[in-house]
Amino acid sequence: MTTWLLTGGAGYIGSHVIRALQESGRDVVVVDDLSTGVAERVPEDVPLIVGSVSDRDLLERTMREYDVSGVVHLAAKKAVGESVEKPLWYYRENVDGLLSVLEAMSASGVKNLVYSSSAAVYGQPDSCPVVETEATVPLSPYGETKLVGEWAVADAAAVADLSWASLRYFNVAGAADPQLGDTSVNNLIPIVLRSYRNGEAAKVFGDDYPTPDGTCLRDYIHVADLAEAHAAAAAFTEAGGAAEAINIGTGKGSSVLEVIDSVSRAVGAEVPYETVDRRAGDPAELIAAADKAERVLGWTAQRDLDDMTSSAARAAGL
Repeated sequence: MTTWLLTGGAGYIGSHVIRALQESGRDVVVVDDLSTGVAERVPEDVPLIVGSVSDRDLLERTMREYDVSGVVHLAAKKAVGESVEKPLWYYRENVDGLLSVLEAMSASGVKNLVYSSSAAVYGQPDSCPVVETEATVPLSPYGETKLVGEWAVADAAAVADLSWASLRYFNVAGAADPQLGDTSVNNLIPIVLRSYRNGEAAKVFGDDYPTPDGTCLRDYIHVADLAEAHAAAAAFTEAGGAAEAINIGTGKGSSVLEVIDSVSRAVGAEVPYETVDRRAGDPAELIAAADKAERVLGWTAQRDLDDMTSSAARAAGL
């Protein structure tokens, strides 16, 4: 049985990845500084090392002590708006943190890496669905740090003989368990649920986009599907898989209004909303071409938008 180190494993996505890795027959050890993660999300049978991924010595000791064979690197800051306000902090956390992981892997002889990237690397693509060969022109420091991370992984792999995959997440939502819900202040479904709970109208940023109902289209992926993609990617690297950047999405777009309609079904009442001005930098459409994940990883998403909103509503106690 192999052991994988999961950075950021006490977070929303990380807590789901732990379970997917365990269900695939792998042991897990978590490193998390708990700046946003919650210790209680880590199962009792999974060692939790509290510390920063910038602490290379800590990472190296952990890799050696637990005989780690692979790393899933999730730990990062991920709020687009915040990255615009604090770009240097994002570079320090996201890029320097990854470099520390890569250095510790090299020193410890760990050869398998699954890197958490993002659809933000694409910026505003010329066409949708977006294929992995699309130009990468990020619109924010967050997206830039994720792209720089992909470059760093590829360059390190070239000299360290790493097997790796960079998973470009689209819009993650839902919960496999009510205790593992998304508490983000930046993601649409939690925002809509929070507005409904508070008796407020959800804000729709623009209804004049060139889409069927005028609101932005996004590819929403259930967090449990995303977690299973990580287990598939771990197996891919263990088999010596070549370097790959891979979209993780459903290949289907849902508009903001369709999401609000789905939330309404989940809570059993109409969710009010109001239209406000567009936000700068929001592309009209961002949908994954998901066939590469199926071809390379043998993975496809199994859950739909209603699964995401209903599970998120349960996690929110609604």
